[in-house]
Amino acid sequence: MFTRRSLIGGSIVGGLTWPWLRASAETASAGVTDSEIILGMSAAFSGPSRGLGIELYRGASAYFEHVNRAGGISGRRIALKLYDDGYQPDASVNNTMKLMLEDQVFLLFGYVGTPTVTRVLPILKKFQDEDVFLFFPFTGAQPQRQPPYGEFAFNLRASYAQETAGLVENFVQVGRRRIGVFYQADAYGRSGWAGVRAALARHGERIAGEATYRRGTQFTATMRGQVELLQAAEPDAVICIGAYAACAAFARDAVDLGLRVPIANLSFVGSESMLGLLSEGRDPADADRYTSLLVNSQVVPSYHDTSIPAVREYREFMQLYNPDVPAELVTEQYMPFDYSFVSLEGFLNAKIMVEILRRLGDEPARGNLERAVMTLRDFELGISERVTFAEDRRQGLQQVYYTVVDDGRFVTLGDWEERFS
Repeated sequence: MFTRRSLIGGSIVGGLTWPWLRASAETASAGVTDSEIILGMSAAFSGPSRGLGIELYRGASAYFEHVNRAGGISGRRIALKLYDDGYQPDASVNNTMKLMLEDQVFLLFGYVGTPTVTRVLPILKKFQDEDVFLFFPFTGAQPQRQPPYGEFAFNLRASYAQETAGLVENFVQVGRRRIGVFYQADAYGRSGWAGVRAALARHGERIAGEATYRRGTQFTATMRGQVELLQAAEPDAVICIGAYAACAAFARDAVDLGLRVPIANLSFVGSESMLGLLSEGRDPADADRYTSLLVNSQVVPSYHDTSIPAVREYREFMQLYNPDVPAELVTEQYMPFDYSFVSLEGFLNAKIMVEILRRLGDEPARGNLERAVMTLRDFELGISERVTFAEDRRQGLQQVYYTVVDDGRFVTLGDWEERFS
């Protein structure tokens, strides 16, 4: 069990009685004013992974903006206090201390990356009496999903263990049992590596070969050494656990050096940013050489599927509000995407966040957040899967989706055997 608190008090919210809801004036004041509820976000807005923080922020902002224009939550607008950490752990720690101690935000929201989040979790444990929670980080790693830190975070997305297990299972089913791994040499990469190893073990297999790279590697870097290491292992497929710049560089060099096997990437990679790097400056036929064997797992459905209610809503709000990152955080050139898997994830994160805040009633208090989350049972998010949280279930969604590149864009993969056997 994760929960640390007993159910006390009593209040009525939205016509329903929540027996636990009772706020003290002291706890209610943190991060809440008469006009705002302030959320804190530290993410990569600069560096080679800046597309992840920017797109996650843009998707969340589109939904928050819609709510704010409709009157906010009990008359309070949702405000985001933003800091750039460049996907660097030390910067993320410093930003978190500012958000908690100086800015006194109500909660933390939308952090990006395993190496950053794993360094922040001990801070939340140290300050656990302040009831500061991290909501919906853009990482599928295990530390925020299990003791000793799982009680301080809530996740929406499926885990890396689920993503890697699904990729391995599908590759094995089409006869591709020798699987190599290319991964970032840090907590994120090791988390994915461990997931691949565990999934292969269930089929009586081991990782066929492996190669690593340093966090922050640019697309211009050579991956010849890593490709040659994996070529020597003669894999049937390679699963990559990394960010888009390095994974795109690996895919490019794999093709150039003749490693013609399916190359899979986890959702964190930033599919559109990766595809842009592999396609930029190439004619379609040439670009297809570098992308035809990609298969990326996702934790949200395709934003092309407008039969899905939440996708229609997301596309409408992204076009209507077209959120920009605040000018003070723009230090490097970046062209945002109209739509992306990352911004869709940010949008869904914000949608659930708003529902939780609404359930806190007219006097939101940090101390009531955990219990508010636990009232979400079978909640209709507008996708094929409903959201449920419980004391022993701090992850709202479980589904993994698979996508491949056709006609220059990532689309839902229909038949693994037809594509990769």
